[in-house]
Amino acid sequence: MFVVMDHAGHDHGHDHAGHGHGGHDHSGHAEVFRRLFWWNLLLAIPVVVFSEMVQDWFGYTIDVPGAEWVPPVLGTLIFVWGGRPFLTGGVDEARNRRPGMMLLIAVAITVAYGASLASSLGWGELDFWWELAALIVVMLLGHWQEMKAIGQAAGALTALAELLPDTAERITDTGTEEVAIAALAIGDLVLVRPGGRVPADGEIVAGSAHMDESMVTGESRPVGRAEGDRVVAGTVSTDASIRLRVTAVGNDTALAGIQRLVAEAQESHSRSQALADRAAAALFYVASATAVVTFVAWLAAGDPDQAVERTVTVLVIACPHALGLAIPLVISIATATAARAGILVRDRLALERMRTVDAILFDKTGTLTKGNHAVTEIAGVAGHDDSTVLGLAAAAEAESEHPIAVAITTAAAQRRLDVPVASGFETLPGRGVTARVDGREVAVGGPALLAGLDLAEPELLRSRTTSWRERGGSVLYVVVDREVVGAMTLADEIRPESPAAVAQLHERGRRVVLITGDARQVAEAVARDLRIDEVFAEVLPEQKDAAVAELQARGLSVAMVGDGVNDAPALARADVGIAIGAGTDVAIESAGVILAADDPRNVIGIIDLSRASYRKMIENLAWATGYNLLALPLAAGAFAFAGLTIPPALAAVVMSLSTIIVAANAQLLRRLDLRPAPLAPVEPAPVTPARAAARPPAEVPGTR
Repeated sequence: MFVVMDHAGHDHGHDHAGHGHGGHDHSGHAEVFRRLFWWNLLLAIPVVVFSEMVQDWFGYTIDVPGAEWVPPVLGTLIFVWGGRPFLTGGVDEARNRRPGMMLLIAVAITVAYGASLASSLGWGELDFWWELAALIVVMLLGHWQEMKAIGQAAGALTALAELLPDTAERITDTGTEEVAIAALAIGDLVLVRPGGRVPADGEIVAGSAHMDESMVTGESRPVGRAEGDRVVAGTVSTDASIRLRVTAVGNDTALAGIQRLVAEAQESHSRSQALADRAAAALFYVASATAVVTFVAWLAAGDPDQAVERTVTVLVIACPHALGLAIPLVISIATATAARAGILVRDRLALERMRTVDAILFDKTGTLTKGNHAVTEIAGVAGHDDSTVLGLAAAAEAESEHPIAVAITTAAAQRRLDVPVASGFETLPGRGVTARVDGREVAVGGPALLAGLDLAEPELLRSRTTSWRERGGSVLYVVVDREVVGAMTLADEIRPESPAAVAQLHERGRRVVLITGDARQVAEAVARDLRIDEVFAEVLPEQKDAAVAELQARGLSVAMVGDGVNDAPALARADVGIAIGAGTDVAIESAGVILAADDPRNVIGIIDLSRASYRKMIENLAWATGYNLLALPLAAGAFAFAGLTIPPALAAVVMSLSTIIVAANAQLLRRLDLRPAPLAPVEPAPVTPARAAARPPAEVPGTR
């Protein structure tokens, strides 16, 4: 439970990362404690050297005038200056009725100082000057190291802020000018050179480049972006210059949104944190009671020196330092680690619950599938093979910008077909397109095209097209000079990452459920291909939350994965709502976790992070509480009869060591790699049903 000081040194709280640390400058506090530690260490050395007790131990004597006043004078300076953070923190804790570590330390050093001062003034023989100096120095060292650890955990926000360049190259009527990014406005044209960072969210208006978006989405490979595509602030153009028109600046950028999400996650409370807070509060009262009993018992035994020393030792060693740090530091590091992998945790509770989720409910379109047309199967007749049919269709569709045409020409390009040049392109409203290819009339369209041309489907195609329709597929015909030469089906293609995502969830014992508004045969085809356990099909957007409720009624804990738009009610109702593919839309209020990239395998990363962070929380709590159970009797002098005691300064070392152990254990989370493994490159090959699923009948191609 650290103390946050302003320039005057006043305390502004006693929690670790658990209550609003996200906005504080922990690196600044670390520097304050670093300076205090070194200066007070220099002052403590002569206090120890001039101590009569230390002189007796090592058999030397310092016989100079005023030597006896060196420990009291320097000890007082150490108490007032080095002890100030603990004293002011203790006063604030007492005033706010939230007793904790600072109050324990304040009482301990005040008791030691009061007894030592009385002894120096001739009112007793309880000289603790060197112990007091050593105690404060060790406590300052512990706080310095703690602030460093918390500063590193909160560094995710700093790292995100540093992604932005200081200046931008704005395009003007006369050339370019260098301006501060704060001077950019929506609508400005900006030039980003190779290797340069994008200064603000924008849309590319000229040029194309491979963009390194790993700092936003976690995707390690550069992503191709061209004219008309959106790019976000902080990403890097790796290989070419681009010109973009600014669409968002300042707090409205995706990067600023990610910063807000990370800050919210690190500041949000959790059940584990509440448990740690209660344990720390309980430990304060246990320590206080133990200190009182210890003082009375040793006083009754006729040993006032031991009464004061044992009491101070109890108060120091029982400080709930490690306990207060156990949970917040784990959460801070977990959310920072997740952010680097493109997993943005808005709510700590969502992260905690993810390890106990039984069922993962995926929306189909845009989540497990790409959400756009793709050619999935081709069949040819009358001596035309698949490549010929696809080539003719691609030639006829070459001048069209319709999504169906894009899917056909893309499939031809993937198979590296030599597509002939067409002429006389014409759209047939409601039926398809027609063009002349190598002197022949080629038409491409759906069943309405055949009806318009008064043609019948060839018998050789019927078995294939029937199979496609049974899967909910849409049939597109290729006609050459009024003869049907082939057919193909288009589908919403399954993402290449989806099979691995489902398989890995099954390996972790999770049930995978699919929900979609598509026809049942479409949904079941996808489920068969991906080996999904259960399907909710033909579900309207407003009914998706009812499906979540049904699963929960069976006693299942449910995580819903959707696009965060029409899935909002279901995301909100689920035990954990996960919005996927939201790299430039981070303000999704209905989701507890946001995946900046559209890779469904990142869901496994959330589960693994949830399990790992929970394990670290339990380990830290067990250590922090177990250490106190063992240390308190020793500090109180319960084993003094056997010669086992511990001085206050050593108690401070043990307490600080406990804190460092907890911090180091939490830091091990940084080794967790949440990024999915790169998919092996796949050579272009004929598209098969196993690689894709059909579209619903309501979306029949050719009705253009």
